[in-house]
Amino acid sequence: MKRCLDDVYPDAHCELDFTTPLELLVAVVLSAQTTDVRVNLVTPALFKRYRTAADYAGADRPELEEYLRSTGFYRAKANSVMGLGAALVERFDGEVPGKLEDLVTLPGVGRKTANVVLGNAFDVPGITVDTHFGRLVRRWGWTAEDDPVKVEHAIGELIPRKEWTMLSHRVIFHGRRVCHAKKPACGACPLARDCPSYGTGPTGFEEAAKLVKGEEKDHILALAAPR
Repeated sequence: MKRCLDDVYPDAHCELDFTTPLELLVAVVLSAQTTDVRVNLVTPALFKRYRTAADYAGADRPELEEYLRSTGFYRAKANSVMGLGAALVERFDGEVPGKLEDLVTLPGVGRKTANVVLGNAFDVPGITVDTHFGRLVRRWGWTAEDDPVKVEHAIGELIPRKEWTMLSHRVIFHGRRVCHAKKPACGACPLARDCPSYGTGPTGFEEAAKLVKGEEKDHILALAAPR
């Protein structure tokens, strides 16, 4: 199944736009309860206005909240990024640390966020257990664990460490494009023959094909089409 994912999504990547570790950290915090697409609409202006951790720490709250309003829960998110900025200034000289044990000490940063930052900004392998990843690895029978930390460790024992970051991207891509929560596109899934949960969604190719999303749709359908 992992080899199939490699073939289906060779170019999988973090779908949040960023150029620095700080930008990625802020973007991941903002992605809670909203889509990466929405975050990417907000961050160009945000990153132009707030360039350093000190800028976030000293932000004018009402102004910052306006930048974040369309992401939802904008007051809580303003609190989070201001707190992040202050913690980075006070404890890390304004720089985002490149170690998991340091990142998880920052306000609002758990292992999921830390692993996204490590894998994509520092090239340190990490498994990102978001809702898509957890749902898919349980559907596939890779683990029965529900706790994200236990899921992370369980999958880490199955897959070589150097492949953790790309595996995370590919599983998340598949969750967003094919293996949806309520109605997975089973009949148009390249992993169907190996999936123990095949049949959770429609199994007819034509019906399932309508459920496949994303720029990779034609590629996915070509790999999954009946032969």
